[in-house]
Amino acid sequence: MHKESFNRYSLLLDCTARRVKQYAQVQFNLGNYGVTVDQWAVLKNLNNTANISQKELAKLCGKDQPTLTRILDLLVKKGFVERTIHKNDRRSFIVQLSEEGRNKVSELEPNVREIRMKAWENLDENDFEDLQRILNTIYKNLELNNND
Repeated sequence: MHKESFNRYSLLLDCTARRVKQYAQVQFNLGNYGVTVDQWAVLKNLNNTANISQKELAKLCGKDQPTLTRILDLLVKKGFVERTIHKNDRRSFIVQLSEEGRNKVSELEPNVREIRMKAWENLDENDFEDLQRILNTIYKNLELNNND
């Protein structure tokens, strides 16, 4: 691949990811959801995973530790998340959704699904399969545990 093509595709990938997130955040703001897109990602991951450490959650969400800590601090203040000290490591926390957090996820899931569907308008199943294959390949190429 020519360097110019590579640069163009890399820029398009970056811009598209940014636009998806920006569009979603605007919709979250318009809908007065009470959380940001990043906070939603944490809530959704917690909803799918029980009793996870903060470190594991950071990895799952693709966030560094300080960023996740800030997000969790806000979610705890809002009453959506609870932290408890890890029984085997007093320096570590176990994170889980509160009842209010589970209710928030249930409330927002249909809205978030609708927001995500906007990105898929005018695409057919073949487009989706091609995109999924390409993104999975890029993701695997960049796995942190690859030995270069």
